[in-house]
Amino acid sequence: MKRFNGTAVSKGFRAVLCGASLLLVIPLLAPLPADAAPPQEAAHKLSASAVQVVRTQSSATLTIPEDFRVATYEHVILELEATKKFQKVYRDGDSRAESVPDLVIVTLVPATFTAGSQKEREVTTVKGATSIKINVRFTKKDGTVLLEQPIEGKVRFYGENLAATKDFAKKVAKLAKDNF
Repeated sequence: MKRFNGTAVSKGFRAVLCGASLLLVIPLLAPLPADAAPPQEAAHKLSASAVQVVRTQSSATLTIPEDFRVATYEHVILELEATKKFQKVYRDGDSRAESVPDLVIVTLVPATFTAGSQKEREVTTVKGATSIKINVRFTKKDGTVLLEQPIEGKVRFYGENLAATKDFAKKVAKLAKDNF
């Protein structure tokens, strides 16, 4: 018997420890099979040099105040510019966008709107939330859908009602950053 840190260790126990450590190390040294799936981070990302944001559309069945529609549009433009993922962010109707070959068009279609109350939010933290849910669609010029996702912007506690549009725009920018 040998001593290890003042403890007697038998030959058999040392052999078991050595074998167990080899079983743990060998899989780490072995190459991955050729048909192994690539890591999630290496997933195919979309690419575009420019993006054009189409003004938030109105709906026949859903009434959204004009200030929310304008604020949503403006905040999305600012947040997409801040991502630095695109060389240029064009506004709706900008004729210069037509000459960009790999232009991606962002369409915002409102799905739900809940008008809240800033006063109620400040008095009670359970009432008065404002939320806006919009279907965000990234398409090519020919209309091919590249990415589509509903996104909800909210303001629950403190802040003015239009803060929901800024929350929404940040989520759109994160979606773009993660996929382009």
